[in-house]
Amino acid sequence: MTLGLIVRRSLRQHALSSVVTAISIALAGGLLMAVWVVREQSQQAFTGMNAGFDAVLGARGSKLQLVLNAVFHVDESPGNLAWADYLELQADPGVAVAVPLATGDNYRGYRIVGVTPELFSEVEYAPGRRYQVAPPGRLFDPTLREAVVGSFAAAQLGLRLGQRFQPYHGLRFDESHVHEEKYVVVGIMEPSNTPADRVIWIPLKGVQLMSGHDPAAAEELSAVLVKLKSPTLGRTMEVRYNREGSRLTFAWPIAQIMARFFERIVWFERVLTVVAYLVAAVAAGSVLASIHNSMNERRRDIAILRALGAHRRTVFGAIVLEAMSLAAVGMLAGFGVYGAIMAVVTQIIRAQTGVVIDPLAWHTVMFWAPLGMILVSALAGVVPATKAYRTDVATHLMPST
Repeated sequence: MTLGLIVRRSLRQHALSSVVTAISIALAGGLLMAVWVVREQSQQAFTGMNAGFDAVLGARGSKLQLVLNAVFHVDESPGNLAWADYLELQADPGVAVAVPLATGDNYRGYRIVGVTPELFSEVEYAPGRRYQVAPPGRLFDPTLREAVVGSFAAAQLGLRLGQRFQPYHGLRFDESHVHEEKYVVVGIMEPSNTPADRVIWIPLKGVQLMSGHDPAAAEELSAVLVKLKSPTLGRTMEVRYNREGSRLTFAWPIAQIMARFFERIVWFERVLTVVAYLVAAVAAGSVLASIHNSMNERRRDIAILRALGAHRRTVFGAIVLEAMSLAAVGMLAGFGVYGAIMAVVTQIIRAQTGVVIDPLAWHTVMFWAPLGMILVSALAGVVPATKAYRTDVATHLMPST
């Protein structure tokens, strides 16, 4: 009770410096937790996201680029493949489903992808879950200029059932490159929390025959999403296309390709982690500075406490407890900072990739980060506590002249 009383009075007496210190700890703790959670969840989300497919077949080039373009819709296609290549793949006895894609257009920055109805009727993007069109909408007619819009794209663009729009050429929005064709929205997808939510889906021929496109594109595809009857068959097809062939690329398995991508940028993750740790160290330093700078005006108070019977260890413990209290209050506020950072980051990630991160998901960093900040702050409080411990009672009780 004595320690608690001393700490409360000290915090009230030095309210401004206490608030500033607690805010610095909140910012540091919130940043540290956010960096850790975003790093872990984004890696899990990207490596676990395959849209229900095992592989992607595309033009000769980078496997990563092919996966990013066909699965995540965030990169350009490395090239086109012939319709005959798709038919050959579809006829392979080891292929369960082959869904052709054609890209190259957008509507106000959101990608338009030509696809066949099999994406909606034959594919489970997660066990037991298929892409659904929200009622009263319906799937597009492959022979008409109709579109099904992903839930996120529809919300951002304000597209509604029955509304018409004109596609723009290219993957980047440029008002001067508008196509003549007009498409009508016949369906809005149910949210799937996948990259498909930020795509506008139209019939495959719609992209292939769009005005302004190369006539040769009418018989070409950007990629083919492949679901195998057995995932182990991917090894045979990889040898066929990647080693024995020289025209096409078979990107398999998708999860492994994305894992390699994260291995390439591990240095960036480490930089973010180091920055977060440095910010935490600076925050701990602010605890030390805040308490240490107030020690001169506290000497007389400490001397009075000692004269009233307080032990040296009580004074020492009060200073350390004050440092820990500042850290505890700061970390409580840090969860608010964490929530604010995650709200912004998750929105950016979803808008750019369609991948959804859950900011409310529990992570061990939410336990060890606050505990670590409290312990580090306690260590920072040892320096001023030692100074208080050595305070000479007689000297500081003498009246000032």
